[in-house]
Amino acid sequence: MDAALTVVDEHGIDALTLAAVAQRTGVATPSLYKHVAGLGELKTLIAARVMGDMTRHFTAAVLGRSGDDAVRALLDTYRDVVRRHPARYAAVPLDPLHDPALARPGDELFDVVLATLRGYGLTGSAAVHAARCLRAVAHGFSSLEAGGGFGLPEDLDQTWNQLIAAVLTTLRPVLRPWDDEATVAGAQAAMGSSAWVVSHYAAVLGFILVALALLDLRDRAAAPATA
Repeated sequence: MDAALTVVDEHGIDALTLAAVAQRTGVATPSLYKHVAGLGELKTLIAARVMGDMTRHFTAAVLGRSGDDAVRALLDTYRDVVRRHPARYAAVPLDPLHDPALARPGDELFDVVLATLRGYGLTGSAAVHAARCLRAVAHGFSSLEAGGGFGLPEDLDQTWNQLIAAVLTTLRPVLRPWDDEATVAGAQAAMGSSAWVVSHYAAVLGFILVALALLDLRDRAAAPATA
C-alpha cells in the first residue's frame, strides 16, 4: 500500500498501475495478485486509506472544540490535507458513500462532520445540507489552490479566512426553534410554532429599532452645534 501511495504522490492516480507498484517494490507484477484482485481493488483500497487518514486528522482537529472553533479547525485541516497530498486526495471518488467498498470509511468521515455541526443544533436533513456546504467550500477552494487556480497576487490565507467567516455566519442563526428546514412538512411545522412567530417578530422589531437609531443619528448630525 505504501508503494502504491508513493506512486500516486509522485505521478498522480492516473499513473497508478500494478506494473508501477511492482517496479517500486522490486517484485514481479503477477506477485501483486496475491494481495489484490486487480487495479480497481487497489484504487479502492487507496481511497479507503485516504478517507481513514482524513477521519483521523479531522477527529484530532475538532477534539475538545465546539461551535465556530471546531468548524474552523475542521476546514483548516481539510485544506491542509489537500495541500500536503493533492494527488492522494484526488484518488477519493466524489461520491464514495454509494460505493459498497467505501461506504464504511465514508460514513465514518461524514460522522465527524455531523458531530461537529451538532454544536449549532443542526440535526437530520438540516445537518446534511450544512455538511454539504462545508464540503463544497473546503473541496472547491482546496482543489483550486492545489491546481494553481488562483493566479492573482492577493494573499490566499486572507481569502480563506473571509470564506470561513462567511460560512460560520450561515451556521449560527440567532434562534433555531425547529429541526427540519428542508421539507414542506418541516416548514409548515416551523411556521406553525410559537417559537417561529416570536423569533420573526423579534427580528422585525430589531430592524425597526436599528432604523430608528440611524434616523436619530442622522438628525443629530444635521442639527446645528450649540455652545
